[in-house]
Amino acid sequence: MTFSGFTAKDFDVFEIPGLEPRMEMLIQQVRPKLEAIGQELSPFLTELCGETMHVHVAKHARRKVNPPRDTWVAWAASKRGYKALPHFEVGLFASHIFVIFAVIYESPNKITFAQALEANLSDVRFSIPDHFYWSMDHMAPEGTVQQQMDTKDFQTIINKLQQVKKAEIMCGVRIDRDDPLAGDETALLQTVRSAFTSLLPLYRMAFPKE
Repeated sequence: MTFSGFTAKDFDVFEIPGLEPRMEMLIQQVRPKLEAIGQELSPFLTELCGETMHVHVAKHARRKVNPPRDTWVAWAASKRGYKALPHFEVGLFASHIFVIFAVIYESPNKITFAQALEANLSDVRFSIPDHFYWSMDHMAPEGTVQQQMDTKDFQTIINKLQQVKKAEIMCGVRIDRDDPLAGDETALLQTVRSAFTSLLPLYRMAFPKE
């Protein structure tokens, strides 16, 4: 399947009540598009990162009762999994598409990233576009646009990443479900490529210096 953009029906899947009915439609309606995005962008990310970036589409296998509020495709430098590694994602909530770099709670790289963020904060704030947002909860659609953040806000992020075991960090862009870009496969994929290029310095910061 080639990626053909997202439609209102894709976002509406998250309004379906019940775990099994929602999962059935996620698998039928949304997952093929995420798999197509994954295959389409894997060569780009492999070249960008200088290492093979493997595709991982969310399966939501741990869910037994509550239906997922979002779903995604991730790319990481391991064929076995992505959650323990810094990685990139494209995914959907009912309200928007997200395009992010992430270090989630299962990754031991959080402290490395926090230390690098603290040491390079001025460069990060200069290089990351102001309309990108930061979040410390991958399960929540909310976040804070960088333009609205000050040094104290970043220090809070740094401290939590170093001190809180379950802490995590994401940075990227949102595309509203009603934005024409969401349904324009060519423009959307180009936007994702551009966002990942902007986020590459954060990805590199998440690994110890050799």
